[in-house]
Amino acid sequence: MEKLELLVTYLLTHKLLLSVLIIAFVLMIRRLTITQIRSDTNFLSEKQRKWISRTKNGTFTLVLLTLFILWQSEISEFALSLTAIAVAVVVASKEIILCFTGSIQRASSRSFQIGDWIEVGSLCGEVIEHNLMATVIQEIDLHHGQYHYTGKTATIPNSMFFSVPVKNLNFMKRYVYHNFSITIRETVNLYPMLPIMLAKIDDHSEDFIDVAKRYNHVIERHAGVDLPGAEPHIHITTTNTGEQLVHFMLFCPTERASELEQLIREDFMVLYCERYQNKEERDHSRAIA
Repeated sequence: MEKLELLVTYLLTHKLLLSVLIIAFVLMIRRLTITQIRSDTNFLSEKQRKWISRTKNGTFTLVLLTLFILWQSEISEFALSLTAIAVAVVVASKEIILCFTGSIQRASSRSFQIGDWIEVGSLCGEVIEHNLMATVIQEIDLHHGQYHYTGKTATIPNSMFFSVPVKNLNFMKRYVYHNFSITIRETVNLYPMLPIMLAKIDDHSEDFIDVAKRYNHVIERHAGVDLPGAEPHIHITTTNTGEQLVHFMLFCPTERASELEQLIREDFMVLYCERYQNKEERDHSRAIA
């Protein structure tokens, strides 16, 4: 009996030592591989991020399978001993199971990959890493129409993919439907200004409109839906308090959206002042005279 216990202790000790060596060896190989992939670049490219993610996931899977094979007999005995409390274990590890299955759901549906822009709930950003437990994104300020990185990194547990819709915004990396509004308090007829504003927008869009139309057609074919088109759109609505809202929608390069918005706002305000405010001042001057 004592010899049997000594034998079991000997085997467990050697298995434990072998497990530590395997983990250390794989981690060393992973670190060397990631260092080679990173090279001396300051900023990681999309291709580098993909290979780093594949290396991390591959080494993790390799360690997991190796340890499972090495400790298979012990795991089987441990699993049998857990039969009585299996329900409690499942309940306690619910989030972990959901994260694993969420990762499987993401991989099977191919909803996104590294480098894609996605929106999960209120979070928007570029996917920089994903593994079996979580997805890491570099946050982008999409809700304020700026389309720039905020400098924040968000880690999203994969379990969220079952409760929150995941929107793939990858086409917005190049071109975007940019929407903004201008509020006018005075009750004046703004419709004669619309053709002039459309002409000014065409002037600002002259250098990219042909590419925008082709890209818009590619998105339509890929998505299988009829999009609004690459042409600018302007329409006017009113608020509950009676103010006029002039809505603009542009299909433009993402990095130029904010710049174009400022140019169009300036054109609109200059035209509005020339047409209405200056006219009111002239009428007022004549009335005084």
